[in-house]
Amino acid sequence: MALLTLDQAKAILSKHVKEPHLLTHALAVSAAMGAMAEHFGADKAHWEAVGYLHDVDYEMYPEEHLQHTRELLEPEGVEEADIRAILSHGYGLCSDVKPETELEKSLFTVDELTGIVQAASLMRPTGISDLEVKSLKKKYKDKKFAAKCSREVINSGCEMLGMENTAVMELVIRGMQQQMEALGIGPKAE
Repeated sequence: MALLTLDQAKAILSKHVKEPHLLTHALAVSAAMGAMAEHFGADKAHWEAVGYLHDVDYEMYPEEHLQHTRELLEPEGVEEADIRAILSHGYGLCSDVKPETELEKSLFTVDELTGIVQAASLMRPTGISDLEVKSLKKKYKDKKFAAKCSREVINSGCEMLGMENTAVMELVIRGMQQQMEALGIGPKAE
């Protein structure tokens, strides 16, 4: 079976997710995963596809997130390894699938971090275009900023990856910069 592609991921997600903010989040995580794949020398398109699809059951089952992922993805022919990666991003929250591969650990880590990067970018006239890790770290330290994004999960993910959180932040910013227009976080028009 061929690796999951971004086109397939978009087609599958569009059947189950209609909310604009969830589609934006899917794109943000996909972009971040692309940068993580490049860092690890992995298949960028494949990692982007898995990132795009990670919340496939969230809109329909917000209280049972990841409990319906398998039943939505298996009939679409999504490989077991990709389903497992998606299940692992909720480890300790709504899933007991522990992230083990670089793909799984990356998805677990960047899911929450993209929310903080997005929020920080929205507050800047230049958006994410010139966002630096230094200013992101200030926001990151402020627990009230993007309060719903779990620093605990991000820190634990960075630990699993054996990476400093500044290095992961840099990758997530770089990945999301490539999609800044589509994400609505580019420089604001004068």
